[in-house]
Amino acid sequence: MSLEILAEINGIVYAIFGALAGVVLSYIVVNQQKKVAVEAIKTKSDAVVKEEKLKHENQIKTAQLENKTEMIQLRNEAEKDFDKTRRELRDTERDVAKRETQIERQTESNNGKKRHLDSLEKKISQKEQTLQGREHELDDIIASQKSELTKISGLTKEDAHRIILDKLEDDVKHEASALIEKHINKAKEEAERKSNDIIINALQRYAASQTCENTVSTVDIPDDDMKGRVIGREGRNIRAFEKETGVDVIIDDTPGMVVISSFNPIRREIARITLNKLIKDGRIHPTRIEEVVTETIAEMDEKCTEIGKKVLLEVNISGVNSKMLPYLGKLSYRTSYGQNILRHSVEVAFLCQAMAEELGLDGVMARRAGLLHDIGKAADQEEEGGHPEIGYQIGKRCNEGSEVLNAIQGHHGDVPATSPYTALVAAADAMSAARPGARRETMERYIKRLEDLESVATSFDGAKSAYAIQAGREVRVIVNPESIDDAGAWKLARDIAAKVQEELTYPGEVKVTLLREIRCIEYAR
Repeated sequence: MSLEILAEINGIVYAIFGALAGVVLSYIVVNQQKKVAVEAIKTKSDAVVKEEKLKHENQIKTAQLENKTEMIQLRNEAEKDFDKTRRELRDTERDVAKRETQIERQTESNNGKKRHLDSLEKKISQKEQTLQGREHELDDIIASQKSELTKISGLTKEDAHRIILDKLEDDVKHEASALIEKHINKAKEEAERKSNDIIINALQRYAASQTCENTVSTVDIPDDDMKGRVIGREGRNIRAFEKETGVDVIIDDTPGMVVISSFNPIRREIARITLNKLIKDGRIHPTRIEEVVTETIAEMDEKCTEIGKKVLLEVNISGVNSKMLPYLGKLSYRTSYGQNILRHSVEVAFLCQAMAEELGLDGVMARRAGLLHDIGKAADQEEEGGHPEIGYQIGKRCNEGSEVLNAIQGHHGDVPATSPYTALVAAADAMSAARPGARRETMERYIKRLEDLESVATSFDGAKSAYAIQAGREVRVIVNPESIDDAGAWKLARDIAAKVQEELTYPGEVKVTLLREIRCIEYAR
């Protein structure tokens, strides 16, 4: 047992010594590693310090180079400024020397002039003394001659003076009259020449093409079957169409088209648009015709307003009352002797501007007066009075200025002109109307005859509306069925025919067709 114990003790001792040896060895290894790490850190720090030192030295060298470069640049700039200043001083010295030379020359010249003036003054004083002596001699001679004349004529000085003045006054009056007449004739010639130049210049600045309007429109028809549908059973569709639109529809053997005839361009345009809509829609009967006509009339009002806006943009006029726009649009559908009134008004506006600018007047005001001068022609025939008076009332309602109102009312001489723009508008109106091919007198007479025919028909009580068709050979009168009965309708037709025969001049005969219609409408609910 003792041996085993000793062996265990020896094993324990060896283990203790082994552990101590391991601890010692690990301590030695750790210390060695710490020394190596310290050496590595020291080496790295030395490298970093060395690198920072090099970087600092490079920065110092770079700054020194930059300072040297900046100093060189400053030195070069200073040398350039010095050279420039030196050149300027040299130029200034040359200018001063040149001015000194000029001053010296001018001084010498002034001295010479002064000596010359002194000699002239002496000569003038000598001549003045000589003239004074001669004046005294002349006064003595004149006094002796006056006394001799008084003795010879037997007149006193006052009588002779009065006779001479009377004779002089007669001579002056005669010469003044002749001079005044000469200048008046010269002024007239100059004014006529100047006015011709202004008119020619205005016409050259605005040259517009002219076309005469017609009284018929054509509508394309796809086939003959559509013609039959337009006519309707026993002609009821075409009768309803003519009654609602107030136009004359001509359907003949001409393939592919229907002719719409009316002297009133607005009615004709409404009828054309309505017929195109009906053909496109395919539903053609009296009720549908009435609906489409009502719809087209509303569209025509909007179209006239849009045309008015476009015209204001074309003429470059602002501040016009919105109530004036439909009237301007309606002018595009009106004619005067075959000339489109809207294009005529635009032409007059630009001609007025050209002439006003030549005369030093306001071109914008002249353009405005020229555009609105015929606005009264856009009114319907129900309004009484000539177009200048109607236009004046329209302009007054739309708050136009006094110059424009006077130009509208007085461009045909109905009222005296109170501004130069009225005369300009009258001249431009005549110039536009006198252009070759601008107007056609027969067209105006024809339209006037048809308007008079409708006016006569609507002048009777109970006549609601009237439409002249068949080129004025027939007038259709629509009466109010509540105020005119069947017996009264026959009497009214005879009265209208008698008045037409009495007041109007027309070729052939005029047929008066009176229409009295009662519609009974009831709804089943």
